[in-house]
Amino acid sequence: MKNKIVPYSINRYAGTELNMKGVIVKKLNISLMSIGLAMMPVLAQAFVSGSTGADGDFAPTVNTQVVLPPSGILNYGTVNIPAGVKVTFQKNATNTPVVILASGNVTIAGSIGVNGGSATNSGASGDGVLGDDGIPGQGGPGGFAGGRGGMGSVAGGSASNGSVGLGPGGGAEGIWGTTRYVYTSSPLGGGGGGFGGAGARSYPSVAGYGVAGGVAYGSSLLLPLIGGSGGGGGAGYLYNGGGGGGGGGAILIASSGTVSITGGIWANGGLGGAMAGVNGGGSGGGGSGGAIRIVATTITGNGTLSAAGNSPGGNSYNGYFTGGAGAHGRIRLEAEVYTRTATSTPGHSQGLPGTVFVAGLPTLSITSVGGVAVPAEPTGNADVTLPSTTTNPVTVVFTTTGVPAGNTIKLSLKPATGSEVTAISPALVGDTTSATASVSITLPDGPSTLQATVTYNIVLAMGDALSVYAQGERVEKVTLASTLGSKETKAILITVSGKEYEVPASVLSMAAMQG
Repeated sequence: MKNKIVPYSINRYAGTELNMKGVIVKKLNISLMSIGLAMMPVLAQAFVSGSTGADGDFAPTVNTQVVLPPSGILNYGTVNIPAGVKVTFQKNATNTPVVILASGNVTIAGSIGVNGGSATNSGASGDGVLGDDGIPGQGGPGGFAGGRGGMGSVAGGSASNGSVGLGPGGGAEGIWGTTRYVYTSSPLGGGGGGFGGAGARSYPSVAGYGVAGGVAYGSSLLLPLIGGSGGGGGAGYLYNGGGGGGGGGAILIASSGTVSITGGIWANGGLGGAMAGVNGGGSGGGGSGGAIRIVATTITGNGTLSAAGNSPGGNSYNGYFTGGAGAHGRIRLEAEVYTRTATSTPGHSQGLPGTVFVAGLPTLSITSVGGVAVPAEPTGNADVTLPSTTTNPVTVVFTTTGVPAGNTIKLSLKPATGSEVTAISPALVGDTTSATASVSITLPDGPSTLQATVTYNIVLAMGDALSVYAQGERVEKVTLASTLGSKETKAILITVSGKEYEVPASVLSMAAMQG
């Protein structure tokens, strides 16, 4: 039997617990000195970001796209983005938010962008008006894509509805009109994405018509950190409906020193796709704004902070088929010393530094394969190599935290060639704090990848708390999935009607505390 290489990444969420602000003053017998001490200013205790500094100092001199690591966390010393320089980020496989930790100061004279993408327009309709190809805009890092526009009938077949925008506040899909609407044959636009507020309905010119915008969700504290949602895709007519705009991404900047912003940080939603005149479908809904959170000892500078929602696609026919606008996102600023006087879009909430990460996340990990331990810091590439003397079947061991005992784990094995193989473990043994299970499986020769998933029911109170991430519907079950090459645990909410919504695993911890 040849060596078997099993790439696999365990999922952990690094948590940083912040210190509490406080000053202890020793009482003195001399009343004059006591009075003098009481009149002295109370000094703020410096905030600690938790950066390891492993990524060095970040000082780009030209426009730069940073490739996000699987965790989404960048550990810098200092950050200095000069005027005229724009920094963007390439999303990772699990679409985590951008997290910048700095042990020193962060200076942003240039710009940082995690905007959602706009739906593209292409082609021309029979009346010569630019038509939409139905392709939605993508979400920024940590944000969600818009819904696809419905197909038109010009190529044969029937006009079709659009698709709902992705994310907890995805806008509703534009549908082919019924007698509920002013016209019995109306390709309605998609609803706007929601986040800090509800997205706007499509067909806004007439009350009671159109389709709904996405719901509001999340917390003003941005714990957990999550991005904006996509607008719904418009229904098709003779030509395709417009795709929905992507939701703005999510970014956290935490500095042990000063964050100075004289340039700007943008997490805006994307523009919905346009319709093609009288022969086109409905336009796509706009994406909602994303999330910006800054935590530091000092925050200064009056640069731009924007997490605005975007508009639906243009070229509406007398306003009848127009999509809905995306809602604004959320902005949170936390510092011991705060000298910024400028407003933001939307208005931000403000407070003292709090916890950077939500602790106590549910996790699922593969801890060993064939008796070989999975490394604590996996790379996602040949993390486990079994000796040639290994005989089949091999035992795969799982460990969970935050998952009720008694549930089973599904293991999926994907060889380099051939069909996927699955196996179901016996029930988890232990308790919710920590439980284990194992399963035997036959490994083929050559490299293979392993993925583990577990689905469990949640209590009613937690299901209600999680409804804000599932279009307002109560959540009944949660699925955790390990993700290749990532330290994050993927979480999927399953509602009572069977709909599924992917969210950051940190949402589960926050909901547990609320429930």
